[in-house]
Amino acid sequence: MRIIIKDKKHLPAAVRKLLHAAGNRKIFAFYGAMGAGKTTIIKSICRELDASDTVTSPTFTLVNEYKTSSGESIFHIDFYRINKQEEVYDFGIEEYLTGDSYCFMEWPELIEELLPQETFKIKIKVEAGDQRILEIS
Repeated sequence: MRIIIKDKKHLPAAVRKLLHAAGNRKIFAFYGAMGAGKTTIIKSICRELDASDTVTSPTFTLVNEYKTSSGESIFHIDFYRINKQEEVYDFGIEEYLTGDSYCFMEWPELIEELLPQETFKIKIKVEAGDQRILEIS
């Protein structure tokens, strides 16, 4: 499946399609080059899920937790600064991958073999201008 985001004003509609396509899956892995829009898309998803917290990149904190207006947790993980897979066990990656909360991951390549089978994988391709192509598997 492919979702085309022509520019940022089309992002909310694209995110709704993405969430619909995910069905009951709550573990999302975002792949894409630096600046492809991973964090921007995750921010929009969190808005759609009614997160009441400010969504920011967890590049330095590794994991951010956001709360929805109903008190549910959403986790946002960035593996960019992880040097080796063993480091993810230090912050309890298993709990995020097996819990009932949404978990959005940037740079998941390092932990690919740890991802559950049902992980919703999104590859972001940058096209001309602000256009992004989301390839979902």
